Amino acid sequence: MLAYLQYWGAMLRHAFTGSRTYLAWLCLLGLGGVAGALSYAKQASEGLIVTNMTDQVSWGAYIANFTFLVGIAAAAVLLVVPTYVYGRKDVKEVVLVGELMAVSAIVMCLMFVIVDLGRPDRLMHMLPGLGRLNFPRSILAWDVVVLSGYLLLNLHIPGYVLYQRYFGRRPSRIYYTPLALLSILWAVSIHTVTAFLYSGLGGRPIWNTAILAPRFLVSAFASGPALLIIVLTIVRRTGAFPVQPSVIEYLRRIISLTLPLNYFLLGCELFSEFYTDSAHALSAEYLYFGLHGHAELAPYIWGGLLLGLSAMGIIWAPRLRSRPRWLMSACAMVVVGVWVEKGMGLIIPGFIPSPAGDLVEYSPSLVETLVSFGIWCTGALVFTAMVKVALAIERGDLRRSGVGPQRLSSWPARPPDGSQVSP
Repeated sequence: MLAYLQYWGAMLRHAFTGSRTYLAWLCLLGLGGVAGALSYAKQASEGLIVTNMTDQVSWGAYIANFTFLVGIAAAAVLLVVPTYVYGRKDVKEVVLVGELMAVSAIVMCLMFVIVDLGRPDRLMHMLPGLGRLNFPRSILAWDVVVLSGYLLLNLHIPGYVLYQRYFGRRPSRIYYTPLALLSILWAVSIHTVTAFLYSGLGGRPIWNTAILAPRFLVSAFASGPALLIIVLTIVRRTGAFPVQPSVIEYLRRIISLTLPLNYFLLGCELFSEFYTDSAHALSAEYLYFGLHGHAELAPYIWGGLLLGLSAMGIIWAPRLRSRPRWLMSACAMVVVGVWVEKGMGLIIPGFIPSPAGDLVEYSPSLVETLVSFGIWCTGALVFTAMVKVALAIERGDLRRSGVGPQRLSSWPARPPDGSQVSP
């Protein structure tokens, strides 16, 4: 027990020590988290009336962020597959970053769900023993189960590996490889079940489509790698860890395939919406062109599409994608563009117009914006601290006293060119 406490003490000390720039970054994120907490205190005191959500538009910025972050969490599988299935050494060196990003994303997902409930004590109604989860009949219950399971998987795998390496022991593959392979299927399930939450609602035509789940997965496999490229580029530039250029190129290739596929599926959906010219196309018409003089979301969706298409052009152009600044800019545009498409461009139009024909527009209130900003800052703070500790252990800089500084390889890996490595 003493060794376990010493381990956590060393982790916390290392996570919150560093250069002035690093500490300033942590303070900035901490202030953002405090601003969000104060805004949530106002919401908890006065109720959801401080938001701009109504009876007609009952899901807003909170659920929009939740939907986007589920995709970010699922995208960690794109580093898990080449590491645990194909044994790529270059990807293996940074796979923990992807798994920890999944942990941070799921934590933020759960926080957005809690703040969307209005009163956090309502969460107890879903806890077995205290309430009724209604599993397996409820799709919402399925979502709770898959998200919780995915969080536990991504906590155990890097947690076990880092704990063993801290004490200078070789991690046993039997304790994490089967779970890593299970997490591949689990990653697909979390976004699929989330899509089923929406597509199963027959009264919301814009969601009631069979290709919503494939669209969710494809867009996640575009925005997730884009965010990973940004993170890994920052890690490499700061000297925190020597990320191989082949990893960045691998992620870029994924984006170059998934991003156009995402817009192809979007085009198929728009064709079925507008070509029939039925009453079911009203939500899509409101989103893209406005309806009866109401067009608050049109600038968002067209801006998001412009960002995504511009990013696609950069990623496909050899002269531009070879320049780090252009590639980073393209990745940022992908993240923002997909957030707009899956967030404000998907969740909100599902409620406008309502099944009764009411046309009530929505935009986030200041409280909602600050709470959302605070959750993002909290997630970024958690992710930054975890990655700093993980990379220090991977480098061999953080070890228990008396343990050598060498890096420990847990299994023989295959080089990026695919050639075999003898055990």
